[in-house]
Amino acid sequence: MSVRAMGVLCQARNLARLGGVLRQSRLPAVAAVHNFAPRLHRSHAGLSLRCFATETKEAPQGKVDKHEFQAETRQLLDIVARSLYSDHEVFVRELISNASDALEKFRYTSLSDSGTDLAGKDRPLEIRITTDKPLMQLIIQDTGIGMTREELVSNLGTIARSGSKHFLEQMKSNQQDGTSEASSNIIGQFGVGFYSAFIVANKVEVYTRAATPDAVGLRWSTDGSGTYEIEEVPDVELGTKIVLHLKTDCREYADEDRIKAVIKKYSNFVGSPILLNGKQANEIKPLWLLDPQSISQEQHHDFYRFISNSFDVPRFTLHYKADVPLSIHALLYFPEGKPGMFEMSRDGSTGVALYTRKVLIQSKTENLLPKWLRFVKGVVDSEDIPLNLSRELLQNSSLIRKLSSVISTRVIRFLQERAKKQPEDYETFYRDYGLFLKEGIVTSSDPAEKEDIAKLLRFDSSKSETSSGRMSLEEYYNAVPADQQNIYYLAAPNRVLAESSPYYESLKKRNELVLFCYEPYDELVLMQLGKFKSKNLVSVEKEMREESKETTASTDFGEGSLLRSELDKLIPWLEEELKGQVIKVKATTRLDTHPCVITVEEMAAARHFIRTQSHQVPEQNRFALLQPELEINPKHPIIKKLNKLRESDKELAQLITKQLFANAMVGAGLAEDPRMLLTNMNTLLSRALEKH
Repeated sequence: MSVRAMGVLCQARNLARLGGVLRQSRLPAVAAVHNFAPRLHRSHAGLSLRCFATETKEAPQGKVDKHEFQAETRQLLDIVARSLYSDHEVFVRELISNASDALEKFRYTSLSDSGTDLAGKDRPLEIRITTDKPLMQLIIQDTGIGMTREELVSNLGTIARSGSKHFLEQMKSNQQDGTSEASSNIIGQFGVGFYSAFIVANKVEVYTRAATPDAVGLRWSTDGSGTYEIEEVPDVELGTKIVLHLKTDCREYADEDRIKAVIKKYSNFVGSPILLNGKQANEIKPLWLLDPQSISQEQHHDFYRFISNSFDVPRFTLHYKADVPLSIHALLYFPEGKPGMFEMSRDGSTGVALYTRKVLIQSKTENLLPKWLRFVKGVVDSEDIPLNLSRELLQNSSLIRKLSSVISTRVIRFLQERAKKQPEDYETFYRDYGLFLKEGIVTSSDPAEKEDIAKLLRFDSSKSETSSGRMSLEEYYNAVPADQQNIYYLAAPNRVLAESSPYYESLKKRNELVLFCYEPYDELVLMQLGKFKSKNLVSVEKEMREESKETTASTDFGEGSLLRSELDKLIPWLEEELKGQVIKVKATTRLDTHPCVITVEEMAAARHFIRTQSHQVPEQNRFALLQPELEINPKHPIIKKLNKLRESDKELAQLITKQLFANAMVGAGLAEDPRMLLTNMNTLLSRALEKH
């Protein structure tokens, strides 16, 4: 820019400031600025002088009315400007929401009986935003209903009073058709949204003209100090224009790219066009409000990437609408990619955004979905959500719980449908996200919800030929006789160890159907579930312990076993040798290829205790808590040989006894550190090889 041009620009700004001062003195000098501006614009077309539209086109006319805000307004304004919002940028959302309300009010009124005399009924309904860096101004304008002088006083002069809320109350009193639909588009029911402007502005001007015949243009202005002024000005367009004079440290909001980013984040789905410096800024359609049949797969992919900030595509898409018990529009996606480390953590936030009538309230809303569904991405739009003043904290927790329950139930039912209609796709999903479903069972307090989630679980079974043919609890329930009271399951690291488990031997003989649980927490989940439909979920270890209680002293252990008289001597000896480690030793008929086995009352809880807390408890106390029982197989060669050795070679018999107990503890998954076996095992091997 040339020195001459810069000088002219400085002169223009000085005249503009002078015009503002003279206007306050009611002198006609504003006209000089008004006449000078066009000449300057023609001479220096490259200079930005949009500011003169505010200073000159809408020049004041008549007297200035000065008003005081209602009591405690200064304190309330300070709260709004400093404390009410956690993020400064939300003021853009609030003002756009108010502008959207004004457009919706105009649409409704123009269709009602009272709208026959509205001015400018055919004008385009839109929101216009202008940024001006040199003057540090942000202008937000709508072509909506506008305000009269009385409405300016009642709506802007009273903090925590909402014109939108008052308008809704009026519409509810009318029983005209379409009232509920129109009211669903009113966003601003919060009273202080307009005053969020003072987060970033040290002065706010509002130019407005009501859409009624012969309405005059008005200018409302305040610096937030406790008073405001209202005066008539000519040449005001129908609707409302808000001019924010930005604070020095908030100059970023006079930048087009900054405002565009905020619009994209919060107001991308406002129904009316938002024009930012003449270009439409809200380009993405609110897909959740469209007919599902009209949305292409490509649109879903683009929208999913937009809301999730990811580069994959959705695995499943759930698009639904509900009117009762709440008004809900939801579009939910189930990611194709495997969950990341942060998603696996319960500290991660949910990925579902909450909207109210197409305006973002929270991008990641706590309590909207339970934690176990945190992998779901998408949007929920509900007209029934009351919010507190800042729109950032959900006010009615009982209503949110109801909303969460409705959505959770729908998600569970949707996954059940996918499991039936797309079994292969669901199997892949379950491998990646099954842990979240199990978390849902453990954390839910509703038995009905637990059982619904349980229908989604899949397990390998004793009768499946390959690990890919996994079985649901419902399939197990339908496969066994109706009079069978239990659903049996066995926890093991893999199928080979499950089939060779000593606990499975007797059920295998009886050809019982058993579910194999390979994941570490499967048995805890099933123990927490307790029942499925009318059948109890029972681990085979517990079933073995319960049945052994029914064994009488006169039990015949079969051909080739130790005699009862021999067992009566061996069992007390074993109990003495393992004193402090087992509470009881007894013989069992439920073993075939294994010499002995350990049973505890609740094996799943015991294994969890060993994995997580046993290092904090001394060994003696640990066994006292577990109270393990050792069950021996009186037909096994090792047990029969041990019975002879306890008299002929007591030291070797003691080594064998310790090793049998240690092996049984490892087999039960109750050994704190299997490496402890090595010391006794090496000593035992040395004794065994002495004669060779």
